[in-house]
Amino acid sequence: MIRLEHILTPARSQVNVPGGSKKRVLEYIAHLIATDSPDIDEDVLFESLVAREKLGSTGFGNGIAIPHCRLVGCLTPISAIIHLETAVDFDAIDSEPVDLLFVLLVPEEATDEHLELLRQIASIFEQDDVLERLRNAPDSAALYQAVLDAQL
Repeated sequence: MIRLEHILTPARSQVNVPGGSKKRVLEYIAHLIATDSPDIDEDVLFESLVAREKLGSTGFGNGIAIPHCRLVGCLTPISAIIHLETAVDFDAIDSEPVDLLFVLLVPEEATDEHLELLRQIASIFEQDDVLERLRNAPDSAALYQAVLDAQL
């Protein structure tokens, strides 16, 4: 079973990211992942994330979104976690703005793996103490460590 610590890196754990709008946040995510993963095309990733959002918002509620998609050219699952400087409207199911995003990209053919990783992410966000640690992480290293600790 793949665990989140195998697909998340410190470089893809970011705090104080400028928000602005849902589109800007998705652009930031595409840039962040493409910079850290040279096999990923930034424009293709952005378009894939936008297309997934058009199917229905990945805004989970409680200030959380889990943008995710299957991606052409993605060979193994990739994730990122971002804490926004200012929450943005993400069309979440509870209409609350989003400040915490956990991104998941999986290969086009991944199915069970994709669902298992989404389940792991959702279980992290169900823990109030973990949410508090994620939201209060002073820097990217602390944010990354909070995810690792939540996996225990």
